[in-house]
Amino acid sequence: MNTLKTTLLFCLVTILSFGNVSTKEKEALVALYNSTQGPTWNTTWDLQSPVSTWFGVTLKDDKVVALDLPFNNLKGNLPVEFGDLVNLEKVNLFRNDISGAIPSTIGNLKNLKELNIAFNKLDGQLPNEITKLSSLKTLQLFMNRLEGQIPSTIGDLTKLERLELYNNNLSGEIPSTLTDIKGLKELLISSNRLTGKLPSTISNLNELKVLSAFDNNLFGTLPSSIGSMVSLEELVIANNAFYGDLPSDMANLVNLKVLMIGDNDFKGELVKLEAQFPNLMQFDFANTKSRSAIATLDTED
Repeated sequence: MNTLKTTLLFCLVTILSFGNVSTKEKEALVALYNSTQGPTWNTTWDLQSPVSTWFGVTLKDDKVVALDLPFNNLKGNLPVEFGDLVNLEKVNLFRNDISGAIPSTIGNLKNLKELNIAFNKLDGQLPNEITKLSSLKTLQLFMNRLEGQIPSTIGDLTKLERLELYNNNLSGEIPSTLTDIKGLKELLISSNRLTGKLPSTISNLNELKVLSAFDNNLFGTLPSSIGSMVSLEELVIANNAFYGDLPSDMANLVNLKVLMIGDNDFKGELVKLEAQFPNLMQFDFANTKSRSAIATLDTED
């Protein structure tokens, strides 16, 4: 009899310890399951089992803090209830088949530090509410079908370190507020339909290591201040409509490993640039749309 009581007590403690996720959070997870054809996921959930046993769901103090479902055959839209998962710190839905717009309720996820919904079929515009994610460090939405402009309030993401929006249909100018994100280290916005000039305040991003904006409709001369961005390791702005002389201060970018400036209308003897950058491994300077001259330099590890 004592053994039976002990067993029942253990089961009760287990249920109380691992099955106490709030009703609202559990309903939000179930809404995601239903809206993305949960039964057909590569690894699915048993909705009758405790949330703690659900694949890709991480709990902390009975709160849903992470959702990791990459490569899991999610098909459908993100439900509005997604914004009820207010304790999320990480979302990874990379390489699924998620379509439709990003719900505006995503702005409720104030604790979110990493958001990766790249390589899906998201469409519509980037909701302004996404710039309310004040804790966000990584935003990866590349390889989707997003359109419209980058929100003008993007600079509110002051903790952002990686912004990857490449291979979408984004248009309009690069918001000047983007250069308010002083800790940004990687900015990848290539293969969109962006227009206008690089912001004159681009040098505010003095921790930036990667600037990739190739294959857009950007134009104008490069800001002279770009030469002060000494942390830059990759500057990739090929296949745009930039023109004029390159800033002489670019010679200060001694950490450059990749310099891709071809298919623009820059002036001067560009081939001589190679000698200015001792760590350069890849260099593209040809101004032709039909054939690109890419020099891959031999280096030792």
